[in-house]
Amino acid sequence: MHYFNLLFCLLTLSVSSQNVTKKYLSNETATYEEAISFYTEMSNKYSKAKLLRYGGTDVGKPLHLFVISGDGDFDPKSVKQKNKRVIFINNAIHPGEPCGVDASIKLAHDLLKNKKLKSLLDHVVICIVPIYNIGGALNRGCCSRANQNGPKEYGFRGNAQNLDLNRDFIKCDSKNAVTFTRMFRAWDPDIFIDTHTSNGADYQYVMTLIATQKDKLNSTISGFVEETMLPQLYNTMKAVGYEMIPYVNPIDKIPDNGIVDYLETPRYSSGYSTLFNTIGFTTESHMFKPFEDRVLATYYFLLATIQFADEKHEEIGEKRRLANQQVAEQDVFSIFWELDTSKYKEIEFKGFEAGEKRSSISGEQRLYYDREKPYTKTIVYYNTFKATIEVQKPYLYLIPQAWKEVIERLENNKIRMSRLATDTVLEVETYYITSYESVEKPYESHYLHYNVQVDSKKQRVKYYVGDYVIICDQNSNRYIVECLEPQAKDSYFAWNFFDSALQQKEWFSSYVFEDLAAELLENNVALRAIFEAKKREDKDFAANSRSQLKFIYENSSYYEKSHNRYPVARVMQEIELPLSD
Repeated sequence: MHYFNLLFCLLTLSVSSQNVTKKYLSNETATYEEAISFYTEMSNKYSKAKLLRYGGTDVGKPLHLFVISGDGDFDPKSVKQKNKRVIFINNAIHPGEPCGVDASIKLAHDLLKNKKLKSLLDHVVICIVPIYNIGGALNRGCCSRANQNGPKEYGFRGNAQNLDLNRDFIKCDSKNAVTFTRMFRAWDPDIFIDTHTSNGADYQYVMTLIATQKDKLNSTISGFVEETMLPQLYNTMKAVGYEMIPYVNPIDKIPDNGIVDYLETPRYSSGYSTLFNTIGFTTESHMFKPFEDRVLATYYFLLATIQFADEKHEEIGEKRRLANQQVAEQDVFSIFWELDTSKYKEIEFKGFEAGEKRSSISGEQRLYYDREKPYTKTIVYYNTFKATIEVQKPYLYLIPQAWKEVIERLENNKIRMSRLATDTVLEVETYYITSYESVEKPYESHYLHYNVQVDSKKQRVKYYVGDYVIICDQNSNRYIVECLEPQAKDSYFAWNFFDSALQQKEWFSSYVFEDLAAELLENNVALRAIFEAKKREDKDFAANSRSQLKFIYENSSYYEKSHNRYPVARVMQEIELPLSD
């Protein structure tokens, strides 16, 4: 009886796994349980496949990675030594956009069972995250994406903490992101693909694509992607019947007036992967198209990328090797960008005529697209961004050990750090945060800072045994700089990890400080001159005794030097420090 039950379970699993590869044909997407069951069966059945469990997620279930390796080697270090290219596919970061879940299941099935595709694994190893946002995938329903054309049921955008995981790659608030970081850095992929479904305008294409913004990429990789990789991917997709267009991000209300490249900063998956010279793509299948077409378009893009990586494996490897070397030696880094509207290119766009009609709800005019009136026209594509803030890379950064949340994130990203072996006083370059703005409402559980202004000063600062030293000679320098420079868009300062440094801890009592303030002005001619000038020029200041005392206090030795001082310091010149192993 026991044997019969076991056999029945195996048969049921086999039938379920076989059916799950075709669910998309019935406007259905695989559940979390079905996806893991499928990959478990493939792992047990094929020596070229292995389902790995990495770490936890916020919902309590493990994050899996399914690896397909032509020679059965599942050790990332060994794979790199064999000069194989690693393609990393991330699915269901937004489980309501599940095209990649089903496309990856079909991809894994075909790569392992179709002998005609066998050669694609000669120089490429495939890593697939079956479902990244497991909590959101388990929160399944029919209706949270009101504008989307299928599937019948799908998951929810927020994870178990109600975080959007595609805003969590740098800040790592979720267990999902912590586990992903370790997984990503262990495999150090050459190409990263995050699968999505788009929202927004209506047009004829099933698939749109966000390629890592070219002006943020290392120039060696950027030139290769723009001139060689993207043209071949676009041509291949057109040949298989799923012509692509860049992600439709209109500069105005409708695409006819032009579209703008998407600037993915490190909070996003492909913006994060760029920090390590990984070629990043975000597929955005069009929400209005049938689910079957969206899955197949995603599937063919994955296949086209694998084919390209197999053909160009040597060139991709050499471009990344060179880029890593250049980043390790690079002196100046861009940390903030803005769109350059003076530069654009013209592209062919296949859309639908847009118009306005009276709303039956409000009675006002509303936008609509007429699918009975398709068109092909030339539109402008703004895809150039210019750096607005650049910084000189220091020889090293110093981080006091008190800032453990930042240290943990650096460690998870495999940043090479040393620790001071003795207490020591060093002359360093420090930033003072002179001004910043913050969002009014919480954004992904943070009050994000922006428009950060700093003033740089040289000071002698005491450091202690165990404080951290990061020497900037690493191929991860881009990550180091963009995380630790406070003016960077997604720096750890911007994400509030250093907010306690912004609070003043000591103060003064006016009636006690009056006599001392008078003495300070009498003994400091320069301070008195500045003080009197400010009274003449600022009527409010001249009429406010408390403001006058505050001014004298803040310009005296009694004012705490650490107030508004950014805790991460810079040393520009090479120095020898007492470091522990």
